[in-house]
Amino acid sequence: MITLHENGVFLTGGVPCNAASLSPAEGRRQTMAYKILQAHNTSGDPSKLKIRFDAMVSHDITYVGIIQQARASGMTEFPIPYALTNCHNSLCAVGGTINEDDHVFGLSAAKKYGGIYVPANQSVIHSYAREQLAGCGKMILGSDSHTRYGALGTMAVGEGGPELAKQLLKNTWDVNYPEVVLVYLTGTPKRGVGPHDVAIALVKATFENGFVNNRVLEFAGPGIAALPIDFRNGIDVMTTETTCLSSIWETDAVTEGFYQAHQRPEDYLPLHPGEGAYYDRMVTIELDKVESMIALPFHPSNAWTIHEFLENADEILAGVQADAQKRFPKAKIDLSGKIHDGGVWADQGVIAGCAGGLFDNIDEAAEILKDGSCGNGYFTLDVYPTSVPVSLELTKIGATTDLLESGAVIKPSFCGPCFGAGDVPSHNGLSLRHTTRNFPNREGSKPGEGQFAGVCLMDARSIAATARCGGRITAATDIDYTPVRHEYHFDKGVYDRRLYYGFGKADPNAELIMGPNITDWPKMQPLAENLLVELAAVLRDPVTTTDELIPSGETSSYRSNPLRLAEFTLSRREPDYVPRAKAAAGLEAARLAGGAPEALRSILDRVGDGSALLNNTQFGSCVFANKPGDGSAREQAASCQKVLGGFANICYEFATKRYRSNCINWGILPFTIDWETPFDYAPGDCVFIPGIRQAIETGAEDIPAKVLRKNGEETEILLHVRGLTDDEKEIILDGCLMNYYAKRVK
Repeated sequence: MITLHENGVFLTGGVPCNAASLSPAEGRRQTMAYKILQAHNTSGDPSKLKIRFDAMVSHDITYVGIIQQARASGMTEFPIPYALTNCHNSLCAVGGTINEDDHVFGLSAAKKYGGIYVPANQSVIHSYAREQLAGCGKMILGSDSHTRYGALGTMAVGEGGPELAKQLLKNTWDVNYPEVVLVYLTGTPKRGVGPHDVAIALVKATFENGFVNNRVLEFAGPGIAALPIDFRNGIDVMTTETTCLSSIWETDAVTEGFYQAHQRPEDYLPLHPGEGAYYDRMVTIELDKVESMIALPFHPSNAWTIHEFLENADEILAGVQADAQKRFPKAKIDLSGKIHDGGVWADQGVIAGCAGGLFDNIDEAAEILKDGSCGNGYFTLDVYPTSVPVSLELTKIGATTDLLESGAVIKPSFCGPCFGAGDVPSHNGLSLRHTTRNFPNREGSKPGEGQFAGVCLMDARSIAATARCGGRITAATDIDYTPVRHEYHFDKGVYDRRLYYGFGKADPNAELIMGPNITDWPKMQPLAENLLVELAAVLRDPVTTTDELIPSGETSSYRSNPLRLAEFTLSRREPDYVPRAKAAAGLEAARLAGGAPEALRSILDRVGDGSALLNNTQFGSCVFANKPGDGSAREQAASCQKVLGGFANICYEFATKRYRSNCINWGILPFTIDWETPFDYAPGDCVFIPGIRQAIETGAEDIPAKVLRKNGEETEILLHVRGLTDDEKEIILDGCLMNYYAKRVK
């Protein structure tokens, strides 16, 4: 089904091979990725990219902070098309007026700075970007990790908000030229297999081993021709879960048809690898061998074929239950109870968002459910078309009617079910979702308070098959139906009558409307000569997600209020983190005010003259995690730490480039240690890093430090800060990206 090849390969005559007339260096320049990246590179150095994007997208839990950062740094107008969508906090159900206040702020910012405003429930972020911003050979930057439009010939990147602020200030996204992995597709998917089945299988094969981590995936091969554009988009958006950097696909008549249907034929270009293109690695996918898949909690890579799962449900669910109980000891978890009456039964099905809510997915789900019933038991099915144009076309062809007649509920365009802000199941509920993630809490439960629910990822086709069986988990390949493909017709008029198109029409006299929850960022200090940090959290999980660093769900409503949001930091993973971090921040505030806190001075006495060191040693909190930052691009995973006085992360490896960038942009030192170095320290232990400012200034990458344990023991440790660009060094020295820009404006 999926095979990984670690050695480099050439693509000659459209076929992977081990040799070509070109050298690997020459062959690398023949990839689609190389050509697009270099066309957007302003550095003049092909190996050190400084990228300027063609367009940007943000949603309503990120755009306020981005615009506030850019505004504080001197921005006067949006220099490129920038779409502000309202698809995450569109329920306006938490915190009084604050969600709609953010939306009003967004429209006022679009008027003042020249942006595109997409009102609530009109489209989810990635649907709008596909429909209106993507173009062959273009690059798009989004403040959402699932910013992926490679199947449309567009290289897209999801990053934290500060990277978008940089683009608004006409700066660049800086990265070393990445390795490129060939994803070679053959065969044709069988009836009942959908894009999520292929995507889940790909994530299973590549996530845990890091096979494509921070690399670009380049899709090619004869199997592409058999895939409709929604099928391609559905695979592509899930490449984020492999932890790759970006993606790009060959384009063809199917791609051209997408642009024609969306009334933008000029945005189509044929894209193909050049003869002898060289790839650092290869993944082969035999589409005809892909089966209906299910990803069990708590990651898309925890995957099985549905048939494997059903045959071994007792053992598999017992393992998930044990894992869940270990993570959430307060909850009374029972998943084994889902096995009864000769099957495994789910409580809920959801088809939604940038992965599930696509036209073809819902159309085929309706075909499976036509003349059937979801039943009148506990099982429910909710369907969220990804945009109003998609919803309108589904209504015109009768798919909406078929779904409603079966007992499904049709809801407006909304990303909530993907991150825990909609369709929260009951306690011990098992939810099947064609959405992007099934991390803990992504379904909205609060296991720290004794609640628990689990999400399994499945394709819309198998969710519909399950719904037809009243909630009994069923592979779509086991259902007798004949798919009927309908041609998609895009009605742009529904957008033209509702959206605000302001690019190129900035009005500096327009009022920026700010509700009471929208606040400025607190003042942040530049890096001092020395640094002393106290471990406020020590996380020993193999991977720590951004959902754990700053929970999603109802906390999203406070993304415009840095101080209020920071109170939620690590709340569902390490509840003692916030009080520990605030206590450290209190000592630092006293030091800055000219005091000499005894608790701080006594720690510094262990490494020298404590009274003297107080004058030039910054004190704050630190998080240790084995591998932090998998998942969302949300900058708040880092900014909340900084707001609480955090100055460093220590880890063996950062899970994603985007989380490491977020740390740097908020002035958090991205320390790593060698894998063979034991880190058996505990919260309350401190790490003293002498001469840290000089080390960053001079580009030192190996930095000696000392661990000062609460029990009086002292241990030497070697920290690393590798690969900082000159700009990144300055950002850390200045204390954060906003300070960096403010300093230069003056």
